[in-house]
Formats: sequence, structure tokens, C-alpha cells
Amino acid sequence: MRFLSTVKGYCSVGAVLLLCKMYLISIIYFDLPLYEPFDYIQLFFSSLSSVAVLVLLLYVFARKLRAGSLLILHIILTGVLYGNLLYFRFYIDFVTLPILFQFQNVGGLSQSTVELMDPLDLVLFADTVFLLIWWLVKRPKPVRLTWKRKGVFTSAIILLIGLNIGISQIGAGDQHDGSFNRTAKVSELGPVYYHGYDIYQTVRAELSSEFASKKDYEKAAAYLERTNKDIQSDYFGVAKGKNVILVNLESTQQFVMGRKVKDEEITPFLNNLIKDSFYFDNVYHQTAQGKTSDAEFMFDQSFYPLSSGSVYVRRPDNEYVSMPEILAKSGYHSASFHGNVASFWNREEAYDAFGYNDFFSMNSYDVTEANSVNYGIKDGAFLEQSMPYLKSLKEPFYSKFLLLTNHFPFILDDEDIMLDDADTGVDVVDRYFQTVRYQDEMLKNFFEDLKKAGLYEDSVVVLIGDHYGISESYYDGIETYLDEELSTPEKLDLQRVPLIIHVPGEEGKAIHHPAGQIDIQPTILHLLGIDTNAYPHFGQDLLADDRNSFVVLRDGDFITEDVIYTSQLCYDRATSEKTDMSLCAPFFEKRNKELYYSDAILNGDLLRFAK
Repeated sequence: MRFLSTVKGYCSVGAVLLLCKMYLISIIYFDLPLYEPFDYIQLFFSSLSSVAVLVLLLYVFARKLRAGSLLILHIILTGVLYGNLLYFRFYIDFVTLPILFQFQNVGGLSQSTVELMDPLDLVLFADTVFLLIWWLVKRPKPVRLTWKRKGVFTSAIILLIGLNIGISQIGAGDQHDGSFNRTAKVSELGPVYYHGYDIYQTVRAELSSEFASKKDYEKAAAYLERTNKDIQSDYFGVAKGKNVILVNLESTQQFVMGRKVKDEEITPFLNNLIKDSFYFDNVYHQTAQGKTSDAEFMFDQSFYPLSSGSVYVRRPDNEYVSMPEILAKSGYHSASFHGNVASFWNREEAYDAFGYNDFFSMNSYDVTEANSVNYGIKDGAFLEQSMPYLKSLKEPFYSKFLLLTNHFPFILDDEDIMLDDADTGVDVVDRYFQTVRYQDEMLKNFFEDLKKAGLYEDSVVVLIGDHYGISESYYDGIETYLDEELSTPEKLDLQRVPLIIHVPGEEGKAIHHPAGQIDIQPTILHLLGIDTNAYPHFGQDLLADDRNSFVVLRDGDFITEDVIYTSQLCYDRATSEKTDMSLCAPFFEKRNKELYYSDAILNGDLLRFAK
């Protein structure tokens, strides 16, 4: 008991409590790929090593061992863990350094953040309160540290780091998912070392453009030339000269299409529209931390988004060959419409880099308390007020609309609710169905307005979901709604988003092959009769019968016609059953090169070396 009343006892207990908290949070709250006993051992050693290193560093750089220093460290790491926990609950991802610099873009301390909190979270702070009370009551006296003891501590730090690296290398698989998948990296390194690795990766990426050369561009260009054969479909040029109206369906997932709540369709208008449209029901969102801005970037550029942060924020000064610039050569005028402020996700600067002629943001709209909810102006008011601007654009035009109402935590005014409660037991899921239904009705009104304005017949309308709406943290509600337990491949299927391309006069056609959002740009350009062979892109024409169906997600997962690779496991796509890894292995190299060369182009600003 005497030991516990000393500063050594205080620091020892504090370190053990911190280790237990870090390890248990990682196992219970973070969906890490832990399948074998060795995975848990590896995570424990990485947690032990990181806590020990941080505590020992306090000793090495201090003349005295102080209880207050340990308490401050405990408070800081508890805050870091809880911040990651809140972020993970919705994004199923971990905080990175770039995302901290654009914190205002992920909502800050908003209603969305409050929705993610749980009263039981208070338990996570119990040990911190205990240590604080102990420190206030006992005030353990500092103890001077000798150089001999500091030398022992330093040797222990080196030994622990070496041990952790060795164990992580033993546990690393041939897939090297840690290069793309942060959950894999956290399970390999632990939460603390992961943040150190993230800082290293961020600094490395920021310096890439300084050391990039024309030779780097030539390597990337050679890869794209080998892999992109610019396959064209029989529909090449069927929409030549038509306007393009792309509507980004905020948080809209494929699984709501064709479904009902208490005998009422969730998307009655879209269900009817697909009968006379090109309808793609196996398109996977490929966004990362930039979410909607990532989706926009893929629509315009056909590159993969950055793994960390957003291209809009991190790389607005790069050289690009984007959709507005390509279409400008065919006489197109480009405009983007968004009801939020122009600086949100740095859109104003990014749009200028991509070659947009006009950007209609919040200042262009009459935004009032009555016509706003959640993140801003309601979809109905937004689309209605956008029509005069759209009609004034020089034709042909390329226009992009970003809807807002169907955004987490999915809030509606009572007068806008058009669907009964789904009674899933999860409020977020119930509200989601209602905001999707509202969005569907506003799209119906938008199409009617296009016809009244005389724009419908001369326009290709592209409707595409940007990313998931229901996070994995709320899958209990979806399982209740579907009345089934979701398997791992079925959870990945929830990352699908609807893609509808409506070309007036063309017969409807459903396409079921796997596809991704990077494929949208070349598909639209080919419909307009524009050859994409001269432009750098990673996507393919989705209407081409002989295209290669291979979809890479930003976290390293991928989907082919036959297999699904997710959570570091291989599944048969037809049966959703786990299968031998050898069936997925042939695709790892292509996945690695796709993400590597896309990152290399963006981080190195390699398009500045193009002709």
C-alpha cells in the first residue's frame, strides 16, 4: 500500500489503466481485422509498447518523475482515443492529420457529433477522474531521476520499439493492406504508433511534389496507356451536343431502390425513372475522408481520391485535366450548384482549378430559417431557386447539383415527412428512409421544372449517390428492416450507390456489372461522342460490353465479377461464402498499382509535366 502512495505507484497504476483502456477500446469499439489469437497478441504488444514508450519518454526528458506529467499524458491520450472513437462510429475510419486541418468540414461539434455520442461513453473517462482525484488528494511528491536510470529507460524504449516492429512484420500478410486500410494499420501498430505513422505519411506526401520529375509522370502515363484501352460502347455519341445535368444524391445508397416502408415506396420517382434510363445497380462508392468532395473529384477527374484528407483541400493548386476543361474544347459552359458556403471543403478554389465557369453557392440563394434544415437549404428550395440560373447558362452546358437534405443525422421538418416510421428501433435509420423519400419527391419536381423550362429533351441527366448514408454503427437498424443478419460481403454491398443516366429518347437498360465512381467521367464523355484516349483517367465506359469489371475501393478492398476482397478475406461473389485467398491473389498487384499511381500523380502534381 505504501508503494501506491508514492509517485512511482501513481505512475505505474496510471500507465496500466491507460494500457487497458487503449487495448479494450481497440477490441470492443474499433472494427479491426482480428481473426486469429496472434492478431490479439500483436495488438496487445503494440498497445503495451506505445504506452510504455510514451511514459518512458516522460521520464527520459524530465529531471524528476512527476505524477502531474502522467496525468496530463493520460488526459491527452484519452481525448485522442475518444476523438477517434466518435469519428470511427460514423466514418468507420480513424482521424488523420489532414482531416484535423479541415475539421470544420466534417461538422465540428455539431448535431451530427452529438448524435454519435452515447451516455455509456462516460465510463471511458472513469479512470481519468479516478487519477485526477488521487492526484488532488495525495499529491505524490516528485522523485529525482538519475542518468543511470534514464539510460535503462532509453534502452527499454529501443527494445520495445524493436519488439513491436518485429511482431508487426510477422503478422503482416502478403496483401499489405496497411498501405491503404487504416484499420489494418491500427491493428498492426496500435492507435498511438498509427498516429506517428500517419504524421510520417502526411509529411512524405506533402514533400512529394518537390522531388517529383518528368520521369515520374512518364511512368504513370505508361501505366495508364497499358491499362486504359478507351473501350467504347455502341452508345458512343448518342447524346452528342446535349447538356449534361449531374445531380449528386447526398448519402443515397443502392439498397433503398425498389424497397418499401409499410407498403409505401421509398423512391417511387426513381423507381419509375429507371425504366427509361441506363440503370447501374452495382456501382460502389470509392470515397475516402473527403466524402462528397471525393465523389465530385472522381466525377470530374476519374482519379482515385486521396487516402487521407480531401483533394479539394490538400491539392487545389495542382494541374488537372478535368471534365469542365475537356468539355470546354467542345464548346461547353460549366457550372456547379451548391447550397452551402463557397468555402465549404474549399470548393471555390477547387472549382477554379478544375475549370468551372460559374459556381452558385449559398450567396446565390434566398436561404431562410423556413426553407433550411440540418446542413442548409432544403433540396426543394435549392432546386427551385436554381432553375433561373440553369436556364440562363449558355448551351451546351455541364452542370452539377449537390443536394443536402439527405445528410446525417437525417432531419426533416414535419411538413416534409412523406413516409411512415419504419420502426427499426434505430432512429437514424428510420429518419434516413424519410429523408430519402423527401429527396425523391424533390427530384420529381425538378424533372417537371426541366420540362417546363424546355431543357429536358436536350439534356442528359445523371443521378448518382456520393457515399453511404447509414454507417456500420447503425447496421442493427438495417438488419431489422431487412429481417436478416448481414454477412461481411453483404455489408460491403451496402457501399453501393445508385447510378441513373437518363438520355431522353433512349430505351432503358439495366447494367449489373460491378463498377465504381471513377467510371462516370469516361461514360458521360463517350455518350457525348468525346474520345477520352488522350486524357489521363482510371475509369472505363460503363456501357461497353467488353470492359474489365474491376472495382478498387480506397481502403484496398476490391470487387470483380467473381470475387470480393474485404476485411482481409476473400469471398465468392455469387454465394457470399468465404473462399480461398488464391482466387483474390491475382488482383492484388493491379489494386496496388491503381492506388499507387493515382496517389503519385496527385501528391507529385505530375500532370504539370504532361504536354
